[in-house]
Amino acid sequence: MAADSTFGDELDSATETYLTRLTDCVALLPAVLTQYATDTDYESTYAEIGEIESECDQLNRTINGTITNAGPDEIGLLNSRVHFNASELIDFYGTLDVTANLTERITQELLMMRPPHDNACFDGLQEMAAEIESGLPAVETCVVQFIRAMSQTDEPTDLTEEIETVRAMESACDDLRNDIISTAFAEDAIDQPLMYREFAILFDELANTIEDITDKIVIIASNEPGIITEPQPES
Repeated sequence: MAADSTFGDELDSATETYLTRLTDCVALLPAVLTQYATDTDYESTYAEIGEIESECDQLNRTINGTITNAGPDEIGLLNSRVHFNASELIDFYGTLDVTANLTERITQELLMMRPPHDNACFDGLQEMAAEIESGLPAVETCVVQFIRAMSQTDEPTDLTEEIETVRAMESACDDLRNDIISTAFAEDAIDQPLMYREFAILFDELANTIEDITDKIVIIASNEPGIITEPQPES
């Protein structure tokens, strides 16, 4: 029983820490855009994003090691679902890490390309960033509860609300992406429409990756009783 408790507690704690820092990283995206638009100290925020992204890489490697280096004896019966889904979970955590990577990439592009910010397209990018930020609490809660449920087979966990919130965020970002691109290439187009198209696609890739996280939860949970990821049909 001690092995069950030690492994499960270690994985839970590492995941909580990782998700907190991952959320911290992505949540800085609206701030760096606002600072860039107002010509305040956005470069220090960019540096902070890079530091957190590196920290997330290290935390991700630690979690991967926790899963891959533990044998059946260390994992114990209570966490057997983690053992049986080890390769899927490694891939899952890899998708999580992409969100930090994309956030850093977006801010790198911002500093290199320095798009004009006094137009509707940049406003749209700020709206996309705010929409992405709004989905972060749901994905953080969803991931932490999912990993906990994987090691607590006797406790049902309902993740449907969080998953629906993330899906709604991604759908809203699709609409905003289309609006930005349409505006950029309208008859009274602003300068450098391809630049705004690239940024809109990058932001949308970030939103899609966040939805991919919950999609992977749905797939893994489909074979695991007690983890509810879709609304139950009314009886």
